[in-house]
Order: sequence, then structure tokens, then C-alpha cells
Amino acid sequence: MSETEKQNSEENVVAEDQIPDDLVNEEAADEATVDTGSAAEEAKSDAVRVAELDAQNAQLTDKLLRTMADMENLRNRTRRDKEDAIKYAPQKLVTDLIGVMDNLQRALSAVSEEAAEGNEDLKTLRDGVEMTNREMLKVFERYNITEVEALGVRMDPHSHEALFEIPDPSQPEGTIVQVIQPGFRLHERLLRPARVGVAKGGPVAGAEKVDTTA
Repeated sequence: MSETEKQNSEENVVAEDQIPDDLVNEEAADEATVDTGSAAEEAKSDAVRVAELDAQNAQLTDKLLRTMADMENLRNRTRRDKEDAIKYAPQKLVTDLIGVMDNLQRALSAVSEEAAEGNEDLKTLRDGVEMTNREMLKVFERYNITEVEALGVRMDPHSHEALFEIPDPSQPEGTIVQVIQPGFRLHERLLRPARVGVAKGGPVAGAEKVDTTA
């Protein structure tokens, strides 16, 4: 190596040794800042993604719970419909039997026991109708067919049909005082309302009496 080349090499080494420390530190700090910023961006991106996944999970969970609730409601409704179909299956037949019961009651009302006493044939006929009526009532009881309570109770538009009013101040207003045609239920279902006459002119049912003597 020539003297000139050797001298240049020594000068380069000296120049490198003379680079300020603060410049080196600044370059290192810039590299660290870049690395830190990149890591922060990645962490922020991961947090956003986690939040999105949590929101999606919450939506899917809500949909699943709603679907399960709908299925449970459907099962319950189907079960009730099936039970009602079995429970009220004889409704058409029962409605026809009620018509037969009406005819039996009219026949018994047309011929009193006193009137039948003097006529053996009439008495036999009436006894036969009365026995048939009793058997019919047993059938009604077996199938849970009940007569609507009417006489002496307050008129209820859900169970009774008022045909007329009867002036009767001795009875509270709206009290049923006459039954024209009995009503019937099959289990809890009303098949026919009771057709009735109600009292008019008496005190209002349930109203408190006011003392006017004070």
C-alpha cells in the first residue's frame, strides 16, 4: 500500500470516530419510534377486531336466544292446540245434545206431575221423559258439560243474554230473576249463553247504601 493510500485510510477511520454521539442517538431514537408506532397501530387494529368479534358474538347469541324462545313458544302453542282439539272434540255433538235436552225440558214443563197423576198413560210418558232427561244429565256430567249459573246472580254479558227487564224493586238492578233458556259450557268454553230476564228498578248491585237520616 502506498503512503498516500495509507494516509487516506487513516483519515477515514478518524472521520468515522469523530461522528457526534447525539447524531447516532437520534438515528437510534427514530428507529425505536418507528418500531413503537408500528406496534401501537397493530395493537389498535387487534383491539378493533376483538371489539367487532365481540359485537358479532353478541348479535349471534341474541338471535340464538330469540330463536330458541320462538321454538319453545311454538311447541307450547302446538301442545295447547292439540290438547284443545282433544278436549273440545265432542263440541258439535254436545251442541246437538243440548237441543235434545231443550225438547225434554219443554216436554216436562208442558205436563206437570199433578196433571199426570190422573192419567196413567200420561204419567208413564212423563216418567219416561224424566228418566231420559236424568240419563242425559249424567252424560253431560261425564263429558264435563255444565249448566251456566243464572237465576239469582248478577247478569254477566259473557255468560248471559238478557232478553227483557222485569220491574222488581226487591232485587238489585241487573239480577237475573227468570231463566228462559239455560246456557251450557263444555269445560271452560261457553257453548250457549243463558237467555234470561233481569230485574229493573231495585238498588244498584254492589253500591253502598247512603244514610239519608243524618
